[in-house]
Amino acid sequence: MTSTDADRLIIFDTTLRDGEQSPGISLDQGEKLEIAEQLARLGVDVIEAGFPIASQGDFEAVQAIAKGVSGPIICGLSRTAAGDVDRCWEAIEPAARRRIHVFIATSETHMTHKLRMTPDQVKAEAAAGVARARGYTEDVEFSPEDASRSDFDFMCEVLQIAVDNGATTLNIPDTVGFGIPEEYAKRLHDVRSKVKGDYVISTHCHNDLGLAVANSLAAVHSGARQVECAINGLGERAGNAALEEVVMAVRTRSDYYGGIDCGIRSEELARTSRLVSRLTGYPVQYNKAVVGRNAFAHESGIHQHGVLNERTTYEIMDPASVGQGESKIVLGKHSGRHAFADTLKKMGYDLHGDALNQVFARFKELADRKVELSDADLEALVAEEMGDTVRYRFQLVSVDCQGGSNTTPTATVVLDHDGEQLTATAEGDGMVDAACKAIKQATGITGTLTDYTVTSVTGGVDALADVALRFEVDGLGMPGRGLSTDVVEASARAFLNAMNRIVRIRDSGEDPRSVDRPGSLSQR
Repeated sequence: MTSTDADRLIIFDTTLRDGEQSPGISLDQGEKLEIAEQLARLGVDVIEAGFPIASQGDFEAVQAIAKGVSGPIICGLSRTAAGDVDRCWEAIEPAARRRIHVFIATSETHMTHKLRMTPDQVKAEAAAGVARARGYTEDVEFSPEDASRSDFDFMCEVLQIAVDNGATTLNIPDTVGFGIPEEYAKRLHDVRSKVKGDYVISTHCHNDLGLAVANSLAAVHSGARQVECAINGLGERAGNAALEEVVMAVRTRSDYYGGIDCGIRSEELARTSRLVSRLTGYPVQYNKAVVGRNAFAHESGIHQHGVLNERTTYEIMDPASVGQGESKIVLGKHSGRHAFADTLKKMGYDLHGDALNQVFARFKELADRKVELSDADLEALVAEEMGDTVRYRFQLVSVDCQGGSNTTPTATVVLDHDGEQLTATAEGDGMVDAACKAIKQATGITGTLTDYTVTSVTGGVDALADVALRFEVDGLGMPGRGLSTDVVEASARAFLNAMNRIVRIRDSGEDPRSVDRPGSLSQR
């Protein structure tokens, strides 16, 4: 291996072979070709396109990829049997660069219960399979299946036979995810010391104990220069090492891995992840490293404040470098005033002082009921509040309602009026009507509700109800707006909002035409 090779990590993608073996995934030829083309754009070195002997469909898909995708080496998986090797070669032959990946199990468990072969028979099979593959191509990879549970000395005998018969890559699979990072790394290091020849040593780690990426990276640090991995960590059972995590770990911690790098165009990672997720039907968990929806999202107020001041306070990668765009500030119950004000400012609302305090307090109240507030929710919230600091303002403390098909709707409201609590109970034609009547009782203000509209701000069962109405007293009509996850509460807030405007007009002698209407807050 040259010094240049020693500084480069080969990324061997097995999404289309081991990844497709995930329960419930069955890709047709067109879908496999689409993924392979994206993998080429991503810059993987090797695409393991499938297992040609497995079915006619798999053979045709591998052959289509070999004919249609340029750039990466196109690899097919093969058992040691002559027919398997021949079929594999037939599938990959059209590719400009091709590889045959031959495997046979070397653990006692597999040899006894699956292969039903003696150790000598396994050695003979390995020799014959690798030699036959080498007769077709100079690029031959060999894997002793279940390597982590194999007797080390016997496994090395088989590996030496593979090298002597022409294998150029030795892959040491942790087939059942049994390995521990230090142990697995030592096994690969010791293979390098014991097996003579010119070859690249490779990892293939499964995630049964959640250690696939950790094992792969430990092996890289120990000298492995190829990692077999899959997009989104797809694969048998708990999956394989996730390609995106391996690549970004090596790049982000280049100091630890001695400057090793790979040819991956990381800005294509998120796009590739989404494509694979869509075509396989396997969703990507929200908190998935690198490509998950929340990988660069922040809700904690402390984190938001830090990221807004300097991204690197809480992000060790630039989201744009993996195709994730910008950091995402998620407004929820953990968010702080700084992030809230910054988000509003980006939306065009530049609030300060009492206006900001008032809207922020209302935001925190709503955030306890709705997990995440969207931009549309925030626009409605600002429109509802409008920085309306009114003397003698009635504030809603609580509204409790009862009703049903055989029960007269009843509502009890508690209002705050200049520090004094006012309570009233009333019946109505419906719970909204009962709440409005109770508010009239508590305030002593009588009038007529002339217009009433309720809309959903966003979709979903936790959508905010946005109520707009008009209330008239002695010929003076005022609009009101209220927002809540509960329609009755939103209506009560809108009703009280209109009443407060009327109180302000009466007490100040303002011209009613000068009063702002809901949603008229100037946007800068």
